[in-house]
Formats: sequence, C-alpha cells, structure tokens
Amino acid sequence: MAGYGTPHFQNSAGYDVIEIGVAEFMCVGANAPFDHPHVYLDMGDEGEKVCPYCSTLYRYNPALKREETRPAGCAYHDKAA
Repeated sequence: MAGYGTPHFQNSAGYDVIEIGVAEFMCVGANAPFDHPHVYLDMGDEGEKVCPYCSTLYRYNPALKREETRPAGCAYHDKAA
C-alpha cells in the first residue's frame, strides 16, 4: 500500500466550506509559512467536520475523487517529500 497515505488539505484562500472526497484526512491550515499543526480529522457519520485550528468546515462529497476538492486547489502536496 505504499503511496496510499492520508490525504492532506489546505485552505490558503480562506474558504468557509471545502468539499472533499474522503471522510478521513489531514488539515494543514494554509500553505507554509501560514500552516498550523497537521491535524488528523475524521467526519464519522456526520459527513462534515470543522478543523479546530483554522475553523474550516470540510464537507464530504462522494462525487469527488480522493484528492479532488470543491472549490478546486485545496489539496496539499508537500514539496519537500
């Protein structure tokens, strides 16, 4: 299962709500240097979750792919990795 880690999302644009295609994920806040501790979040049965650090509301959308977001561009990819 190499290469199949927990997807990370960021909210550098300051959106109120970001729809994502997974229910378990990491929020990093914004792109560095404005990020916060990378926190693991699980929506459970609720279908949405608020990040306790940046207050972004993430909402599960089963029509989206694993790292696809609505609005687009909120998937985070560590350039150092």
